[in-house]
Amino acid sequence: MLWVGIDVGGTFTDGVVYDDAAQRFTYAKAPSTPGAPSEGVLAVLDELGCPDLGGVARVCHGVTIGTNAILEKKGAEVWMLVTRGFRDVLEIGRTNRPVLYDLRTLKTPPLAPRTRTLEVNERLLFDGSVRQPIDAAEVDACLAAVPDRPDVAIAICFLHSYANNAHEQVALARTEAARPNCFVCTSSDVLPQFREVERFGTTVLNAYIGPLMRRYLDALTSALRQRAYRHDVFIMTSNGGVSTAERAKRLPVATVLSGPAGGVAAAVRLGAQRGFANLITCDMGGTSTDVCLIEQLRIPVTDQQRIGDYANRTPQIEINAVGAGGGSIAWLAPGNILMVGPQSAGADPGPACYRKGGTEPTVTDANLVLNRLSPDAPLAGRIALDLGLATASVARLGERVGLDAATLAGGIIRIAVARMVSAIKEISIADGYDPRDFSLLAYGGAGPMHATAIADELEMTRVLVPVGPGNFAAFGSLISDLRRDYARTRTVNLATASWPELDAVFAEIEAQARRDLLAEGVPPERIVLSRAAGMRYLGQSWELHVELPAAIVSAAGMQAAFADVHDRRFGHRSSGSVEVVNFRLVARGEVDKPEPPPWRTAGTLADAALGPRPVWFDGAWHATPVYNRGRLPAEARFTGPAVIEEGGATTVVPPSWSAAVLEYGELLLERN
Repeated sequence: MLWVGIDVGGTFTDGVVYDDAAQRFTYAKAPSTPGAPSEGVLAVLDELGCPDLGGVARVCHGVTIGTNAILEKKGAEVWMLVTRGFRDVLEIGRTNRPVLYDLRTLKTPPLAPRTRTLEVNERLLFDGSVRQPIDAAEVDACLAAVPDRPDVAIAICFLHSYANNAHEQVALARTEAARPNCFVCTSSDVLPQFREVERFGTTVLNAYIGPLMRRYLDALTSALRQRAYRHDVFIMTSNGGVSTAERAKRLPVATVLSGPAGGVAAAVRLGAQRGFANLITCDMGGTSTDVCLIEQLRIPVTDQQRIGDYANRTPQIEINAVGAGGGSIAWLAPGNILMVGPQSAGADPGPACYRKGGTEPTVTDANLVLNRLSPDAPLAGRIALDLGLATASVARLGERVGLDAATLAGGIIRIAVARMVSAIKEISIADGYDPRDFSLLAYGGAGPMHATAIADELEMTRVLVPVGPGNFAAFGSLISDLRRDYARTRTVNLATASWPELDAVFAEIEAQARRDLLAEGVPPERIVLSRAAGMRYLGQSWELHVELPAAIVSAAGMQAAFADVHDRRFGHRSSGSVEVVNFRLVARGEVDKPEPPPWRTAGTLADAALGPRPVWFDGAWHATPVYNRGRLPAEARFTGPAVIEEGGATTVVPPSWSAAVLEYGELLLERN
């Protein structure tokens, strides 16, 4: 049978297919189609040789539809039902000022403004007890003001519904009956945790992208059915797992980091297989670069991220993104200061060298000018690169600052690298980690081309480039387990709590998780449960996420685990009381995972040589060997300078670095 993984990026749609009988991977890319993303998905399936999906056992898909809708502010018209008296929760927010010393700054308006927020008579107390029953007739009266259109979404957000969702369920039933064409969601389903600002905001964010995601996934599922695919479509989620398309349609906010999450999941698996426990990932695509720090093979998950101007409190991998990709545009700020990004040429028209009408110089154009990319090797196997157009675009910008094309192209690369280095420092040095203790894992279409320059700036000595780096995130979706995250708000002081009391709460969540995964067809022996908790010192306002190994079977053990996390994050611990505010659980349904075969290519380096060409390094041209990666012999070793080409990516080895082909085909670059 065949397994297919797909990742839709801003510039390219990546695909990978695994044939389990032959133990063979096939990789492909197709230009993304922002106006109709499913067309890019079908195009990459054709490139993979899968026009007929009757022999495909699993399709896993990383999406950026919701992410782009939020960033571009092209989501639905959201209406909100709230508890009477709490109409202004999102308007007031946390009263934080976006820019501390700018008296003229304005807060970002909520996605559900006050004019579309309707109040309902109902009230629950913090423990879930009913103070005022819900008035169903009033719900119907409120809904009379809501248009019944497919582009309208309704978020139901009642106070303390995390403790008792009965009132939200009544409102949900009335709303679905009265407004069948609208997307509807409840806060107790999206984020069943305390803190109404964050819960309401995340629920509205879910509603904002709900209609768009539902239309896309319905269209994609239908298109795959027409190609004879007969199984569930799995969607990569922000927490590093996958969910069914049906669940993703109900909770689309859990997919906003879908694409980058696939790469991190693949990185953890690669690190475990090859003995690299500490990794910093660098996923550089056409539009942005996503970085993540992995310590001892643990995926860092947080619920404190933002997407654009809006908080997203669903569990998600702690990824830091910066607008520096192959399509990032170079421009001059006032004072003739050279800048790169965050504006991107995207897929249409793309960089100047694409011959699709782009005229502004990009990072891709700069690499072509420096001969790190070859005009004779079509990008992703299908886009011919025009050196003349790239040189002209860079030279025009260079004339304004008195620099020749090669020198300015080198400056564009250095500035793009500096932006990526800054992003890595934010997740390493700023959090108490030394990047020199980690290996840099570079992937994405442009990651291996800039990896050694990033490593030099951070004094890192090793760079790992996986097989098929341009399709690594798509591969990650293929090997990711089904994952569900659970949280239950309950405040417990560990100084007075007994372990049976704590264990009973976890056991209750675990029973629910098993029921949910069994209902989705996961065999009991493949269900894996991991406990965690949101904990804080008594008197603190915000909690830390603490993973709880199975060996912890006491309140004292939980307190010690929290103290270790607090010490690592803030540099100190206290003897004060610790309280749990959220009991958390990660439930995984393990799936079969493809096993890559050993790299068996024989021969010599000469067999892989494509011929030398001059490449720009450190302000000068160097005669540089160029190799075809697919023909590099197993266990080959060589020193830079060198350029290694393959479909979907190019790896650059500067003069001060060396390269080795590892047992399974990965490239290990080491600083001399």
